[in-house]
Amino acid sequence: MSGATAARPTASTASALPVPPVPRTDETTVRTDDGAALAVTVLAPLAPGPGSGTTAVLAHGWAAGRRVWGTVADRLIRSGYRVVLYDQRGHGASSLGRTPIAISRLGADLAAVLGETDARDAVLVGHSGGGFATLAYVTADPTAARRLRGLVLLGTAAHDQDTADSEVRMMGSALFSRALRRPALGRRLLAQTMGKNVDPYLMEVNRQLFAAVSPQVRADCFRSSRGMDLRDGLARVRVPAVVLAGDNDRVVKPELGAVVAKALPDARYELLPGAGHMLPLERPDEVLGAVAALVAGPRS
Repeated sequence: MSGATAARPTASTASALPVPPVPRTDETTVRTDDGAALAVTVLAPLAPGPGSGTTAVLAHGWAAGRRVWGTVADRLIRSGYRVVLYDQRGHGASSLGRTPIAISRLGADLAAVLGETDARDAVLVGHSGGGFATLAYVTADPTAARRLRGLVLLGTAAHDQDTADSEVRMMGSALFSRALRRPALGRRLLAQTMGKNVDPYLMEVNRQLFAAVSPQVRADCFRSSRGMDLRDGLARVRVPAVVLAGDNDRVVKPELGAVVAKALPDARYELLPGAGHMLPLERPDEVLGAVAALVAGPRS
């Protein structure tokens, strides 16, 4: 058999090969009360599994988009979950509304997405700024807990996000934006957002997402967290939660996630060795595990 090569499938043999399942995808637009149009994707589960009957709603961080959840969403639908993911206002295919970007506004946007997608008994998964939006939503609405199965909070905080003027200016800088558009340079500039031994492909996805957000939106988002302090409301959020933080996170200090977990009545905190800030890209299996643990556990 030396020198033999594998035969390419012919048209007849190719038709007999198993076809991988394709998830049913619904694209919709959620209109907010201030006129923003939020681009939303709803993915149906591929097969029955441990997540059957549960919706997972994924809220990305600033300067990212729905694409950041690609692997996480795939893992979820293959485990039986219905998945809702959306672009935060000003990101991806979502527009800005009439009101300025603010933490409370992003929480209200999440509420609108939950309502329009009929996401009852859902697990909310919020990363970084998406975690701010999640915490803003559950602390502002006393009835929110009754409609939720759990919270998964990734690389996020409830306070101490007073971004320096210099960083806000950098986010809005045309020079920084030009640098981000250069792949090698952009990856180096964003390397501090990732952990150790990260696949270069994931670093490139991170760069592309960051570069695609307008400088003004980036600056407005980073400015919006100044003075944020949601800690007082956390004690009233009686929803089971898992808080994950990377021990190499240089964007949101890991100990701030521990503060969130301690303040919530029913939360578990886990520090992920070697992980950085971009947990949706770096640690999709741990995200899936956190969702699955909440669904398998007792209801609040």
